[in-house]
Amino acid sequence: MKHVDGKNKGDITLYALSTCAWCKKTKNLLRDLGVDYKFIDVDVLEDKEREKVMSEIKCSQSNFPITVINNKCIVGYDEQKIREAIGRA
Repeated sequence: MKHVDGKNKGDITLYALSTCAWCKKTKNLLRDLGVDYKFIDVDVLEDKEREKVMSEIKCSQSNFPITVINNKCIVGYDEQKIREAIGRA
């Protein structure tokens, strides 16, 4: 898992795919918002590590990106929901 420094707006974790355009848009949005977050590109993990990470995700496991903000799960790129969840933090 990689860490990006920024303003602490709670616990933000992004589960992404390295080749996904929507995942890249989500990373750019979080960077532009200047928030502190962690991310992991699930598709570049080894099999056992990928299985472990996928079992930890508490929401959809078939669509990416998955953004978890203070235990609230946002599946897909949804700028408004991400901004709202961060704004409440």
